[in-house]
Amino acid sequence: MRQRVDLTILGLISLTSFSTGLNAQSMQHTPDWPDWAYGLLSPLAPGDRVAPPCPPTARPIECGYVGQPVPDDGIKRTLPDTSAAFTRNEAYFGYGPADWYPNDHPLMPDIVARGDESEGLQACALCHYPNGQGKMENGHVSGLSATYILQQLEAFENGTRRSADPRKANTNVMAMIATRLTDDEKQQVAEYYSSMDYRPMVRVIETVEVPQVRSTNNGLMLPVPDMPPTPLGQRIIEVPEDPEKTEMMRDPRGGFIAYVPVGSLAKGERLVNTGDSKTIQCGICHGLDHMGLGIVPGIAGRTASYTMRQLWDIKQGTRQSPLMTAVVANLSAEDMLNISAYIASLP
Repeated sequence: MRQRVDLTILGLISLTSFSTGLNAQSMQHTPDWPDWAYGLLSPLAPGDRVAPPCPPTARPIECGYVGQPVPDDGIKRTLPDTSAAFTRNEAYFGYGPADWYPNDHPLMPDIVARGDESEGLQACALCHYPNGQGKMENGHVSGLSATYILQQLEAFENGTRRSADPRKANTNVMAMIATRLTDDEKQQVAEYYSSMDYRPMVRVIETVEVPQVRSTNNGLMLPVPDMPPTPLGQRIIEVPEDPEKTEMMRDPRGGFIAYVPVGSLAKGERLVNTGDSKTIQCGICHGLDHMGLGIVPGIAGRTASYTMRQLWDIKQGTRQSPLMTAVVANLSAEDMLNISAYIASLP
């Protein structure tokens, strides 16, 4: 039987909800707020939808946005270099999502492959994929050390890792998942994903115009067909290399295109490699190749949206990290954008 923890007795969270304590009325949404990093297309305004309440009694799947069911046309689709075929609903089944390339990864523990439907714990592989690559709107977990993964699960559970933007619901889902996993399941997840290397998957393009995009419930950006380009401005827009394969079929081998402002790569390179009199060199902790050092995570080739979210959350204090708090203290939103662009471009 799964062991539950009474979080209210431990004093880790309130009875009301998992949240940042912010809402559309109370959050100080500064002009430089990176909405794009959270998969959002406009600044927060009164009346905007925010993450639903997530009381301790909730099942994890109840803590995210509930979208309209997508009709399944029953068509079996496939991907390159595999004989597997799944319908869209089969690919997204939360308690046993499609595993397109079983030979790309070790045997998955049950909690990764199937989750626990009785607890509303969807499979880890649904969002993070069997190979741990993940996408721009969630976490890239392959290649992280087991110790670091366990530390982050603890941070989600005890409330020290939250989203600075109250519209980002899947962070609350992750927090509730962390409270429901047993210690043994956490260890299985950590050992499994740490056993695989991360594959950089972002192609970075400096530009002044980008495709118009729409955003899914969880913040995946997708290009809108047959629409004229729009000015990029001081944003990064990331879209899948093949939107249909990524959105429809959860292609774990897919990649992303990151459209970044002209000049951002050179500025980011200076900040990352020298600190540019504002911070320390990233390689001191993350390794000279930025692929990680000990329990310190690798950052090279991660999606720019993910990196920016982490830097911004730390800057806003909703993700607590004493070491990184000092690192970002003197960085502006533009600095963090430039760092995120350059980090995404690394092989």
